[in-house]
Amino acid sequence: MKKLKSKIRDIPDFPVKGVLFRDITTLLKDIDAFNESIERMAEIIKEKKVDKIIGIEARGFIFAAPIAYKLKVPLNLIRKPGKLPAETVSESYKLEYGENTVEIHKDAITKGDKVVICDDLLATGGTAKASAQLVTRLGGEVVSILFLIELTDLKGRDKLKDYPVDSILKY
Repeated sequence: MKKLKSKIRDIPDFPVKGVLFRDITTLLKDIDAFNESIERMAEIIKEKKVDKIIGIEARGFIFAAPIAYKLKVPLNLIRKPGKLPAETVSESYKLEYGENTVEIHKDAITKGDKVVICDDLLATGGTAKASAQLVTRLGGEVVSILFLIELTDLKGRDKLKDYPVDSILKY
């Protein structure tokens, strides 16, 4: 884990003063570190009898696609409003100042599907919870919400207490 953590660049005061941003682009450009992160994430969920992997826009796509390929399961996407071309269902969630919404194609989940939701980072948990609620509304079972990075001080896991949460790197 130390090796992977060394590939994450810390950028202070981004996007606003007082925030320490964990930049994954340095991990992505190191093929060994990127490959190791995919291998570790796939290892965590391979025994869960997964039917589908869902990637959350945008950086969740980076990890969800190779994990789905590796596990030979379909990939679906959760996106911001207006980005998916077919009929969608949406879920809104509160931000510190305002609200956001995510959408998924209505036919992305079949009743009873065992689903892993994948994103790069767990901060406050709002996007992940809204995504899990979408999967559940469509009849799927969330067997893991999987992250590369978890910022433990922000207590996002608390917001996701109704779902299994897995992460590789904790800060």
